[in-house]
Amino acid sequence: MVEPPLIAETAGVILIGTEILSAKVREANLYGLATLLRKLGVELLRTSILRDDVDEIADTVRSFSKRHDVVFTSGGVGPTHDDVTVIAVARAFEREVVIVPELAEMIRAHYKERCTDAHLAMARGPAGTSLETGPDGVWPAMRCENVWMLPGVPEIFAAKLRVVEARVQGLRPIYSRALYTQLDEPSLKDRLDAVVAAFPTVEFGSYPKWRGEDYQTKITLDGKDNEAIELALSALLQSFGEVVRVE
Repeated sequence: MVEPPLIAETAGVILIGTEILSAKVREANLYGLATLLRKLGVELLRTSILRDDVDEIADTVRSFSKRHDVVFTSGGVGPTHDDVTVIAVARAFEREVVIVPELAEMIRAHYKERCTDAHLAMARGPAGTSLETGPDGVWPAMRCENVWMLPGVPEIFAAKLRVVEARVQGLRPIYSRALYTQLDEPSLKDRLDAVVAAFPTVEFGSYPKWRGEDYQTKITLDGKDNEAIELALSALLQSFGEVVRVE
């Protein structure tokens, strides 16, 4: 029996690791997840980067869980002393940390005679943790309530995104258009402001480029009302004279 997808309109992302804040590693997971969420029609509202502190992570998980339909953590799910995400998520929901039997069985089958207690530490999860499965060959992802606990290693994180894509679904797609113009931001401000005021359901962005491109400003239009986006784009085209291209 195929399980129905998990419906979400909003998301929050918590990136965990003192090594990110101390510049020991470069954060590499947010962009891929944000891109996928937009594709799924889920609006990413907030992200935080936290050090390896159980209380701080637990407080943030608790807050994010209440404010967003789905929350993703990245990092801190390994077997070493600084892997405290599972403990923090358990504390956020007032759960005990237990060994997830199905995950422990997979770990034992994978490592065979090399399996140790340190390997099985990666099967820890808050009591009541569910395993979300996706395409064949991808290990399941742990979820407690609406919080997904994903690994921080970029290669493994990217693989888990296939599980997210298989299990999470937005209510409506997010549409995007872009206009590139030779006008700089001061020159287009008044015309852009007029269109922004006329289309309150469209999210506009303005991004200047100083050199090395064939345009000076990129205007983006995003939202879930495709008709409004197309009307807003037409209004911009009528207002702007120096348009390089539209995407």
